[in-house]
Amino acid sequence: MNKGARLMELTQLDYFLTVSRLQHMTMAAKELNVTQPALSHAISKLESELGVPLFDRGGRNLRLNRYGAAFAKWVDEALASIRKGMREIEESSSPDTGVIPLSYLNILGVDLVPSLVTAYLERYPKVRFELIQGDNADIDEQLESGRSDLLLTSKETVTDNREWIVIRRMPLYVVVPERHRFANLASIRLAELSGQPFVGLSKNCGLRDSIRARAASADFALASAYDAEDLITVAGFIKAGLGVSVLPRTPGLLLDGLVWIPIRDEDWQWELGLKWRRDRYLSPAAKRFIAFVRERSLADGVAPERPDESSDASSAGTPAPAHAEERDRHAAEQQDGHAEQ
Repeated sequence: MNKGARLMELTQLDYFLTVSRLQHMTMAAKELNVTQPALSHAISKLESELGVPLFDRGGRNLRLNRYGAAFAKWVDEALASIRKGMREIEESSSPDTGVIPLSYLNILGVDLVPSLVTAYLERYPKVRFELIQGDNADIDEQLESGRSDLLLTSKETVTDNREWIVIRRMPLYVVVPERHRFANLASIRLAELSGQPFVGLSKNCGLRDSIRARAASADFALASAYDAEDLITVAGFIKAGLGVSVLPRTPGLLLDGLVWIPIRDEDWQWELGLKWRRDRYLSPAAKRFIAFVRERSLADGVAPERPDESSDASSAGTPAPAHAEERDRHAAEQQDGHAEQ
């Protein structure tokens, strides 16, 4: 085979199969809706590229020779595979039957991801999700490598080439073990954690940057006694009495023996949302999911749960103080103690 064979086009191969099936140039030209000279030229060019004749010619009638018969078998299989691939791409990108590759932070697999996916499949039941979970570094790599089109994550890692839709703003709480001296407080300021062993997060956790940025804006540094890889480990360390931390009150973290104290400082919320790259192709299926998330976000008003509207500041199984007056007294005593210091 000479180097020219690399220049073969799909049209040439389609023409060849039609001529080999009809074995008549005029009939093939009519079926393909091309002129006979154009078809003859295409077949001759193909034979030249291959370096062998494909037909025995007798006037307008043609008969496949042994080279043509062997080549037709492979061309037929190749074109069938190409057509199958084209159908698969069309189906996988279709907004009605497509595939949506979606990566998400581990902790969001407890509540946010299942609720979104379930709601979307109720509307578009033939769509399929490819779900990949991981820590912040894992899912960012999935987006950068192109394995995922979309991320469900926190806002802190949004860069110039990424788009963002906020889905939920979750209030953050100071979390302490039930026997901690802060456990009866109705609310707390972050400065009151000074000197407390703090259970921090590794750099691969999406919440870490959010907490650090807010602490810095409050001119307060949190000194970590331990750094955990994920939020559930943080909750476990707190339960064991190894320290205190700041967490969102979300399913998966509500362990017995923890007390959740609302933060009085402003803007202590964790913003979660959908992220994607603006400089990369998005399938119609992915675009429709983005539109769905935007519609849902607007309908919900992404209103944060207000700490004073939650059931109480305690964990399940750990009752809050019985009366508001008692909670206020504890808070006042805590503030007086700091004033004396």
